[in-house]
Amino acid sequence: MRKFLLTLFVILLSFSLPYHGTVLAAKPFQEPIRGIYVTAPTTNKPLFNELLALVNNTDLNAMVIDIKDDHGNLTFVPSKKSPYHPIARPYITNPSSLMNTLKANNIYPIARIVVFKDNVLANQNPDLTFKTTGGLWKNPRGDSFTNPFLQEVWDYNIGVALEAVKLGFKEIQFDYVRFPEKFEKVENELTYDKSPFQGNRVTAVSEFVKYAKEKLTPYNVKVSVDIFGNATVTPEASGIGQNFTNISQNVDVISAMIYPSHWTAIFGIPKPDLQPYQLVEGYAKVENVRLREITNPPISRPWLQDFTATWLGPGNYKVYGKKEVEDQIRALHAQGINQYLIWNAANKYTLNVDYTPY
Repeated sequence: MRKFLLTLFVILLSFSLPYHGTVLAAKPFQEPIRGIYVTAPTTNKPLFNELLALVNNTDLNAMVIDIKDDHGNLTFVPSKKSPYHPIARPYITNPSSLMNTLKANNIYPIARIVVFKDNVLANQNPDLTFKTTGGLWKNPRGDSFTNPFLQEVWDYNIGVALEAVKLGFKEIQFDYVRFPEKFEKVENELTYDKSPFQGNRVTAVSEFVKYAKEKLTPYNVKVSVDIFGNATVTPEASGIGQNFTNISQNVDVISAMIYPSHWTAIFGIPKPDLQPYQLVEGYAKVENVRLREITNPPISRPWLQDFTATWLGPGNYKVYGKKEVEDQIRALHAQGINQYLIWNAANKYTLNVDYTPY
């Protein structure tokens, strides 16, 4: 692993030198970004052609595509010289062709990189994760997280981002930029290095974002971070280490995940999934206040819900379709927010939605 990290350091250093390739020559995408989530395997299925048609025939203009997935795999096979070649999976069989297709269709490409949730790196190097007396710690879903206090973990993920830069992605979207949920309830049972930043989780996450932005700035790519909506409506989500203001000060785009199904009673709404317009409206009002407190605020581009949350149980959810998706978009627009991303884990999006935010 140390050999890998030394190689990675050399790569990061080479990227920090002036770069004269096509990435720096890329012009910024000027339109408000409105996109959909696309898994890496979907790019090789007939469904992808349907998604291309969806974007081409609506007010959508962007795709968020997994480059480092929820397990920690790189989703395409890079050069054999890349230190990430061993963790690669050929989910995107021809990345150059994919990027050409996106460009030909004027689709803004965003590379999603899952950061600290990482089964692959945790299993390869247990010193970079959390351990129990029985081995690697896993959350209730069976996932391991790497240790956000460690710069080795930071550099590893920034190296993945640089692989996406080489492909031509115009934006790096970091997801799972946090400690595990309810980490504060189990941390005393775990063994891990928390000496950096005196064990302050918020500082660790905030400093990673700042560091990542500094490393990626020379390459003319935007940096965005996905954040829990709860981190916006509270002073900070200290358990997972997310502070909305700290993160927002160091990114180009902040993408709060504000799916109505993911909230308990809030904004005077006892069952938020049943009232998507009111939930998004209530959230957006709070976010606007917090962003106005920042000298150079990032673009707000929240994640919206296009899925049905049956797990909430009868009476607590509704089937999401055209009206529910449009209600969320309209609620954002009413608060002056005209960019958004739509999430459906299976990439099956509701037909005939008017994505124009007014």
